[in-house]
Amino acid sequence: MPSIHPLRRATCRGALLGALVLVACTREPPQRAAPTPPEPAAAVRQLVDDLRRHDLVAYTRHAVPPALHARLEQAWREDRSRWPLTELPLHDRLPGFLAALSAPGADKALQATYRQQFAGAHGELRSAATTISLFAVKYVRQEGDYSADTRDHYVQIIEALGRWGQRAPLGDPQRAQATLPQLVAAARTTGLGAPGAMREAGMEGSLERLGPFFARLQQVAAAYGLDVGAALASVQAERVALDGDRARVRLRYTLAGEPIDAHVQLERRDGAWYLSDILRHAEAAVAPPADAAGTAVAGAAAGPPATTPGVPATKAAPAEAPAAPR
Repeated sequence: MPSIHPLRRATCRGALLGALVLVACTREPPQRAAPTPPEPAAAVRQLVDDLRRHDLVAYTRHAVPPALHARLEQAWREDRSRWPLTELPLHDRLPGFLAALSAPGADKALQATYRQQFAGAHGELRSAATTISLFAVKYVRQEGDYSADTRDHYVQIIEALGRWGQRAPLGDPQRAQATLPQLVAAARTTGLGAPGAMREAGMEGSLERLGPFFARLQQVAAAYGLDVGAALASVQAERVALDGDRARVRLRYTLAGEPIDAHVQLERRDGAWYLSDILRHAEAAVAPPADAAGTAVAGAAAGPPATTPGVPATKAAPAEAPAAPR
C-alpha cells in the first residue's frame, strides 16, 4: 500500500473536510432576496432555504443588515475582508485551491499525485479522518472566537464528518479519475484562480462565479456518500427562548447519517433577526484594526455581557478583522 506523508495526509484530509462543508454554498440563477423575517426561527429557516436553493448571494443579504452588507462589499474590494467565505473552515486555502485546480495540466498532475499518494490507501485515509477530526474538535473546544452554542454545534459537525470519512471510499481510484477532472473544469470556469481576481470581481460577483464550482463540489461529495442537500432539507428550527431583542433557536438535522442537535443565538436589529456570531464576525471584518482592538479592550473593561434565562451570552468581538483569503 502506498505510504502517505503524515503532514501531507493531514493537510489533504483537512482540506477535503473543509471543502465538503463548502458544498452547501452552491448557486443557481439569482433572484431578488426576500425580506428578512421578523421572527427568529423563521429567520434561521430562511438562511437554510437560501443554502438549499444554492443562493449564497441571498444568504449574505439575509445574514446581515443592509448597511453592513454594503460595508462588507467595500471591504472585499479593498482586500480587507472575504466574508462570508471566512465563516467556512480552511477559507484561507480557497484561493490557492482554485489556483491549483486552474493551472495548466492540473488534471494530469492531480491524477498522478492521487495515484502515488492516495489510491488504495483506504486504511491510512480512514486513520487520517480520525486524526483530523480529533485535532479539529480540540481546536474548536479550546481556541477560536466561538460562542458556547457555536462550539457545541461545530463539534457535532466535525465528529459527524470524521465518522463519514472513516467509511467514505476516498481511496477509490476510479472515483478520483471521474471526479478530479470535474473539479478542474469547474475551477477554471470561475476565473478566480488568478491573483487579485476576487478583489476585482467584488463580493457578490465572486460569489456568483463560485456558484458553479460549489455546485460541482456538491456533486462530487455525493459521489462519496456525503449528501449535503439532504442534510439541509432535514433542518428543523424551533425558538426556545426570547428576551427582548435576543433569542435562542434549536436546530435539529441529520448530517452524513448522524443526528445534529444544536442551538444558535440571534439578535434583532431594525425589526429583523440575525445570527449573533455571524453579525460579530461581519462587523469585525469591516472594522479598522485599531477600532476592533479598542472595542475588545472596552468590552473587557466592561466585563462579560449580561445573560438571560435560556439565552447564553456571546463572546466579545475579536480584536482584529479576519485575514482575507477566507
